[in-house]
Amino acid sequence: MVHALRSRRVITPRGEQDATVVIEDGIITAIHPNAHLESRISNLPTDDLGSLALLPGLIDVHTHINEPGRTEWEGFATATRAAAAGGFTTLIDMPLNCLPETTNVAALELKREAAATGGPNGTSQCMVDYAFWGGAVDNNQRDLEPLASAGVAGFKSFLIYPGCDGFTAIDKQNLIRALPHIARTGLPLLVHAELDPSINAAVAHLNRTNADWTKYETYLASRPDEAELDAIEMLLELNREARDQGRPFHLHIVHLSTALALPLIAAAKHEGLPVTAETCPHFLHLTAETIQQNPNGPTLCKSAPAIRSAANRELLWAALIDGTLDLIATDHSPCPPHMKRMHPAHVQPGQQPGRFDLAWGGIPSLSTALSILWTECTRRELTLSQLAQWTSAAPAHLAGLSTRIGSIEPGKHANLVAFDPDAIFTLTEDMLHYRHKISPYLGETLRGQVSSTWLRGHRVFTRTNNVDEFPTPPQGREHQLFSS
Repeated sequence: MVHALRSRRVITPRGEQDATVVIEDGIITAIHPNAHLESRISNLPTDDLGSLALLPGLIDVHTHINEPGRTEWEGFATATRAAAAGGFTTLIDMPLNCLPETTNVAALELKREAAATGGPNGTSQCMVDYAFWGGAVDNNQRDLEPLASAGVAGFKSFLIYPGCDGFTAIDKQNLIRALPHIARTGLPLLVHAELDPSINAAVAHLNRTNADWTKYETYLASRPDEAELDAIEMLLELNREARDQGRPFHLHIVHLSTALALPLIAAAKHEGLPVTAETCPHFLHLTAETIQQNPNGPTLCKSAPAIRSAANRELLWAALIDGTLDLIATDHSPCPPHMKRMHPAHVQPGQQPGRFDLAWGGIPSLSTALSILWTECTRRELTLSQLAQWTSAAPAHLAGLSTRIGSIEPGKHANLVAFDPDAIFTLTEDMLHYRHKISPYLGETLRGQVSSTWLRGHRVFTRTNNVDEFPTPPQGREHQLFSS
């Protein structure tokens, strides 16, 4: 089938264009300026989007889907519906919070089967495409190369307890043992970069002084900047040693929260180390100064690492603009409402509700990220082209998918988003399509709204007259990446 989408604002790698995008069998075959349309193109079935912007489908390289094993937190069906509604057309699933964790090929196959056959009559239950990260944990170095051969996009590690017992933090010695295996695969290593000593010392001090764990300032003090700084310094040194020994590996720092680490990353890039880093919508929108007054419940804003000051937020935005930070990922980490410990019914007898030390640290955001980010972009006079670089092109490159997706160009999958950058709306529960309808952003007035999402040329989401619809059955499939 050949059809086309026309927009006065097509966001391409060469800038914003008034153009028509031609699609054949799910692939972009041509982009024609509307001022010079050929007659044979003008006769194609065409959706005219008018002034709606046409963006490349967003790619989230940091999604916790949790299936199999914890589907009551989130599953492929609900996560991918939320993704489609939020303009995401590809998710890269994290290897933890599911059971079993994706630390060997057998576990990968269970996750692969759940995604591909969990829908009606054994069909895909995914509204958008997906891929998987493998886990690098203590003593699984012999599983890493088989995982790469089986098609994972790379490896995720924690340097600190991740919140679930089955996915172990990796200490420095085990990481050193794993690095040659990772280097041989050519795949990136994604690291949650916090170390225990400064956190343990901070928590001990807070408990000795009877700090109030219902206050965000207490939680923020328990996750000091030093925890990230110490971890990043260690990782960069290992990265440097590996390069000097002829075994370089791509280091990617996930969900960077502290701006104090930006000079370290900038210096590493200037040195030529293979290092990239991401930050997240919550670090770019929320601020420590306002969390205690969040009307939806302060603990809904708990993440690890922690959301920091407004001044810190501005430095993160500046680092995206100057290239120190490479991309934005959601770190969509949902949980059942009771795990946020907001109300008396959510805690054990005798426990105090609203305690940050008891609440799950994660913020669901697949349905909301694009609007949250565009709201902030407009305040800083940033462009849709910049946003597409951070949310589509750079994530595609990290995941090894840039030959297929990540931009509007001939030869790429027709994964596209019609986006109204001028829409102003109030976020309500019916707009949240993930499993549990909780969000720190409910009730906020946001700018920019997804109108439609196409996966390989098929419309998988549309918003018409304030009603969200998913017009086609799930047809998402896996991007498999096989290392050499």
